[in-house]
Amino acid sequence: MNPIQPTTEPADEEAVLADIRSMLLILLEEYGEDDVEIGMSTTFNRDLELESIDLVTLAGLLEQRYGGRVNFAEFLAGMDFDEIIELTVGRLVEHVVQSLKAAEAS
Repeated sequence: MNPIQPTTEPADEEAVLADIRSMLLILLEEYGEDDVEIGMSTTFNRDLELESIDLVTLAGLLEQRYGGRVNFAEFLAGMDFDEIIELTVGRLVEHVVQSLKAAEAS
């Protein structure tokens, strides 16, 4: 697995999307999927076919990159099952950006 470098850079939607895209490509590489288009409307379940264990791995990658400023488990805990099934990359990007901005403000 490729290491994810920690960052304390300001929140920027484009940069966060690039970070998350890189993380997802690391996950998908394990399944032999390396030619996947990942954008804001990409769903974790339907488009990427990620399983719950993959979300745990993604949580670890997010922690590596953003430290305690982004809590993926807490983000998912606030959703019902259908919301998790329909979760898009864009919604995660928005959550990360909001979390980083909130951390910058405090």
